[in-house]
Amino acid sequence: MSRISRTSRRKRTGRGACALVVMAAAAALLPPHTARATPESPPRPGGGTLVRTDAGWLRGELTAEGRQFLGIPYARQPVGGLRWKEPRPAEPWHGVRGATSFGNRCVQTASWDPGYENPSHTEDCLDLNVYVPEAKGKSERRPVMVWLHGGGLTAGAGEDIVPDTFARRTGTVVVTVNYRLGAMGFLAGKGLDAEASDGQVSGNYGMLDQQAALRWVRANIGAFGGDRRRVTVAGESAGGRSVCTQLASPTAKGLYRAGIVQSGAYGDCAAREREEAIAQGAAFAKKAGCPDPATALACLRGKPAKEILAAQAGFDWAPVAGGAFLPVQPEEAYRKGSAARVPVLNGANSDEGRLFAYGQFDGQGKPLTEAQYPGALTRAYGAELGAEVLRRYPASGHASPTHAYAAAQGDQLFACPALRLDRTLAGRGPVYAYEFADRTSPPFASIREAGKTFDFGATHVNEVQYLFRHFGLVSPLNAQQRALARQMVQYWGSFLHGGAPRAEGGPAAPDQRTRPGQVLVLRTASAGGTALSAAVAREHRCDLWDRADSAPADAG
Repeated sequence: MSRISRTSRRKRTGRGACALVVMAAAAALLPPHTARATPESPPRPGGGTLVRTDAGWLRGELTAEGRQFLGIPYARQPVGGLRWKEPRPAEPWHGVRGATSFGNRCVQTASWDPGYENPSHTEDCLDLNVYVPEAKGKSERRPVMVWLHGGGLTAGAGEDIVPDTFARRTGTVVVTVNYRLGAMGFLAGKGLDAEASDGQVSGNYGMLDQQAALRWVRANIGAFGGDRRRVTVAGESAGGRSVCTQLASPTAKGLYRAGIVQSGAYGDCAAREREEAIAQGAAFAKKAGCPDPATALACLRGKPAKEILAAQAGFDWAPVAGGAFLPVQPEEAYRKGSAARVPVLNGANSDEGRLFAYGQFDGQGKPLTEAQYPGALTRAYGAELGAEVLRRYPASGHASPTHAYAAAQGDQLFACPALRLDRTLAGRGPVYAYEFADRTSPPFASIREAGKTFDFGATHVNEVQYLFRHFGLVSPLNAQQRALARQMVQYWGSFLHGGAPRAEGGPAAPDQRTRPGQVLVLRTASAGGTALSAAVAREHRCDLWDRADSAPADAG
């Protein structure tokens, strides 16, 4: 089973929210180095497998789709005394560095995803990968997409997607990024405050890694044929949440021109409050065997990564509000006008909650029964709200009680927050809304076998395989699904090139400034095809969840 954690919503309902830990990809290999520089002369921008960055020469490789450069360090590796410090510029190297293998994954536990059968204890992991389509005709700078992986901010790696075909079809340069995870990326505490440049709060090391990668892109992407002025930061699940956070961070301004948020608006993109994060950090330090605040930081730095990883279970690892990186909660930044004014493509999947509900019930060999269903809702939402949810989501209206529970969870955690984010961001600039709704989509690789007996529909993560090779694998899409995948790539590609999302055979994605509430629904031809809908909020019962999520803290 994939790890599914409970994370604080930090909304006024006071209820927990499920956040999927999605991980995957091919095995990580250390990039080789050569001892000396080669005598080859610098190639024209975007023209060869030998490229010079600000830290030194790289040699990538040619593929059927173009060129790729893997395992490039974008910052000094956060080991030893650099553990829980802001990222520093990468150290230069001599000669030509081989860039044909993925770098290490950041510290994380094992999971069910292909290639993640063993935990990673490697802190030497701040690498990125660059995919460049084949240059045809006149050389020109291409738009750039920087992809932030999902995994609940505790798992995953840049290699979880292979976007080489996407890069070729869209004519863009794609960069995928590793960043620090879990306690290594999000530990806060009074002993750590001095480590933050703002002198106020720490706990955002993983987010600062993402910004360091964006700065690397700004400085170096021209050597790969990319346009530093046309960078879009994108991600799914925790990667989408990261985009939400970066949109609200003043220290990220100027590093991108647009954002893509895929299933990332859960919890309304909320961060931990400073005092909450510091209290969690103290509890973590005590669990890890470092209870004295005066010596906790030095003590924790002396612990091997394996012990840090073992101690981090059960804590909420997420960004922290209250310092220079994130002065206020993202929602407040959007509402009050301090967030970046950039175009955003934002959406969710129609059946997000089915993966979570499966993991909680059927995947544990304990399918939710009709008799158990009311109690499950009470535990999730409290007595008063649970009774209302039971009325609005009767078990008789769904394939099973698990599916009824999943519908409520998905609507509360993903669908309705995505629509709220659309409304909030519409005052900042263009916002294009979509919903992935191919309910016949094949379950992604880790749950494909389970999909033979459980209907996952258009669940969390399923849209990723329509854009990229998820885990580096080819998904078993049928002809209609391949047509939808080509259409989705066109929508994403036109957005990356600076326009409204458009595709052959489908309407343009609606701009929420002029068509509020309309959503581009992505479906196969036999299900009605891609079309615009004004009914998505009603279908997900957002009147209930918008009201519940704005209720006082003691409601329910």
